Amino acid sequence: MRLSIIGTGYVGLVTGACFAKLGHRLICVDIDLEKVQKINNGISPIYEQGLENLLSTYKDKITATTDYQDALEKSDVTFLCVGTPSMKNGSIDISYLKEATKQIATILKNKKTWHLIVVKSTVLPGTTQQIILPLLEQYSGKKGGTDFGLAMNPEFLKEGVAIQDFLQPDRIVIGYYDERSRTTLRELYKNFTCPLVETSLSAAEMIKYASNAFLATKISFINEIGNLCKHLGIDTYEVASGMGLDSRIGRPFLDSGIGWGGSCFPKDVDALIAWSKEIKEPTRIIKSVKEVNTDQPLRLVKILQKHIPRLKGKTIGILGLAFKPDTDDIRDSRAIPIVKELLRKGAHIKAYDPQAIDNFKTLYPTIEYCTKATDVLSSDAILITTKWKEFTTLDFQGKIVIDGRKITQAKNAKIYEGVCW
Repeated sequence: MRLSIIGTGYVGLVTGACFAKLGHRLICVDIDLEKVQKINNGISPIYEQGLENLLSTYKDKITATTDYQDALEKSDVTFLCVGTPSMKNGSIDISYLKEATKQIATILKNKKTWHLIVVKSTVLPGTTQQIILPLLEQYSGKKGGTDFGLAMNPEFLKEGVAIQDFLQPDRIVIGYYDERSRTTLRELYKNFTCPLVETSLSAAEMIKYASNAFLATKISFINEIGNLCKHLGIDTYEVASGMGLDSRIGRPFLDSGIGWGGSCFPKDVDALIAWSKEIKEPTRIIKSVKEVNTDQPLRLVKILQKHIPRLKGKTIGILGLAFKPDTDDIRDSRAIPIVKELLRKGAHIKAYDPQAIDNFKTLYPTIEYCTKATDVLSSDAILITTKWKEFTTLDFQGKIVIDGRKITQAKNAKIYEGVCW
């Protein structure tokens, strides 16, 4: 099929590159000319394992442009992948999505052939039908479900393994407004062997939010259990392994530590809490999930102060700045509140991350950044905040190590403590 992708952020770029691998022709649209030029040269503007290789290998099938009209005229299906960032009150900002929708609709007004618009951006239940559809109809002068199609196809990509998640998904969710949209997306995904969930637009939107909120809940739950285990000298990972053998529970997302971050969990949990206030429906569990996650990283600093009570003037090493390994994404990284707290207490910081240093510098330009992990080891104490594989090869002997991510090899340190074990 001929596809266009509006927005070349994390979701849009991975989606486009993977569809190209599957044999489809892609036109990517972004307002950022530098991004467009990189994509056309087979260079990824973001770090994700295997993404640049896909963009380079299939660049004959991928074109990037700033021109909406060119993209719409040369495609039959358009995926809306623009960002929906959090606002101060926790609700999501859909202004970029609305603007993109208006531009698409204006072009559809003069397009003679049927066109399918697929919302892939994460939006609250009801958004596609109650906001996107009216805008498309208003600015195109056409009728949804007749003159153009509309669907909601949420993404379930984990950063670091996003390409694998796209190509080998647990399920594909298709929320459809009309039958032709349903059959078109069914055809697009026909070679996938996973379950295909076909449902309403709003149910598809809620599946996305409910999935992320539940996974965040699993992590906050095991962290709360881990905090209890810490008092008894129990290794929470042994508890998680025992729990995970129960098929009703499952082992994934039961790794205790300093909590979750990234582009999805924090934003989606905040959006559900804000929405619940708006519709006056209490969300006691989800609020607690966030509270546990907010407190969890600071436990690393409290444990550190058991060994170094006065941090002023001390050099504290930070291993890991990305919110998880195999990405350069620092959005809601657990290293952020830790660094903030250490600076508040007057510590000097030496930090290292294989990919995320440049991004972290935008938040904390004055802390000391190291060019290799071993440079951090000369610190008075070391905090492990991201589980990068290369940290497992370091020699921590003679060091004070407070571990937030369960790096087993760090146990050979002179003093070693885990946050939940």
